[in-house]
Order: sequence, then structure tokens, then C-alpha cells
Amino acid sequence: MSERSVSKQKKGKRWYSILAPEQFDRAELGETFADEVEQINGRTIEVTLGELTGDAGANNTKLTFKITDVGSDSAYTEFVKHELTRDYLRSLVRRGASKIDVNVTVLTKDDYRVQVQPVALTTKKADNSQEKAIRKVMIDLVEEAAEDHTFEELVDSVVEGRLSSAIYGEAKTIYPLRRVEIQKLDLEARPEEVAAEEEAAVDVDEEDVAVDEDAEADEE
Repeated sequence: MSERSVSKQKKGKRWYSILAPEQFDRAELGETFADEVEQINGRTIEVTLGELTGDAGANNTKLTFKITDVGSDSAYTEFVKHELTRDYLRSLVRRGASKIDVNVTVLTKDDYRVQVQPVALTTKKADNSQEKAIRKVMIDLVEEAAEDHTFEELVDSVVEGRLSSAIYGEAKTIYPLRRVEIQKLDLEARPEEVAAEEEAAVDVDEEDVAVDEDAEADEE
């Protein structure tokens, strides 16, 4: 029996393989050691896209996953963030050119709330009206993508570069672009959390209406 097996038996601890979601082919993200499921449930793990795909050229993209379910020897995760490394983003900026970015918060077709941050890099310095027009294109296309896609599909579109390509194709007609990237995609709320927030907001609105009606009655 190996030393690790003996150690696990003595301490009552065990190793869990951390697995990516199905959309990432249940790839193994790493291992973690614990004696209670509660110790690892909710943990996050960060890997590069290159580590998942075996493509060293994709190491400038970081993916974050959160453990949401634990089995006998496996910990299952959900995707929560896509982000470009700071070094890579800095390498894209050129003197005498424009960096145009925007934060867009959207609801996907299956009611996940997501923040998406596209960035466009021009070949030369764009003027304010051109930057404003490019920013509008980015907002419109992100909103359309969210409206037409589930959360999983939107993540795939970002990770595979389809959304940034769509923005590039339309925005380059406004001003010559060198590159468009999605610098960040962040899961803000799941459908059940969004529904709970909306329900709470409705409750607050109803209370305000009741207070207003009481005030009017007192005045009479």
C-alpha cells in the first residue's frame, strides 16, 4: 500500500479530482485533499485555457471554475469567469492608438446575469465620435449575443473567439482596428438568484405603493 493511501486512512482524508463542466469535456483541473465535503464545496480553481486545451498560445486566457458538487472521489465545477492576463492586455496597447472598452451587463436566454467586457484596439488614434460609435457596436452585439444564447453558448462564443470576431467585423467599418478581444466575462447571478432579486424588488415596490396609499388616506 502506498504512503499516500496509508496517510489517507490514518487521517480520514481523501483526494478529490476537480473536474471541469461538461462543456469543457470534464477535463481534470487538478486535485484537492480534504476530510469533509464542506471543506471543498464552494472553492474556486483558476487554470489557463492553454492548460485545458494543450495549446500554449492560449495561456493568456484565465478560466475560473467553482466547485458546486462533490462525489465520492470527484469534485464537479461550474464556469464562473473568463479573463485575459494583464500582461497580455498591456502588450496589445500601442502608443498613438486608441483602446476602447466597455462593461456590459446582460441576461442570457436562460436568465444568467453576466458582465462582459469587450475591448477594441485601433491602428491609429480615433476621435471621440468614432470611439463612441465603436462602443455602441460592442454594446449592441454583446446584448444580441446574450439574448440569442444560453449562458453555456455565450461562454463558448467568448472562449472560441466568435463574439470578438463579430464585433471586429462590424466595428472595423467605423475605424480601422488592429484587434478586438473579450477581456473579461464574469458570472454575476444564476437564474434562481436573478428571480429572487426580482421578487424582492417587486415586494419593495408593493410596500412603497401601500405607504403612498396610506399617506393619501391620512391627508383626506
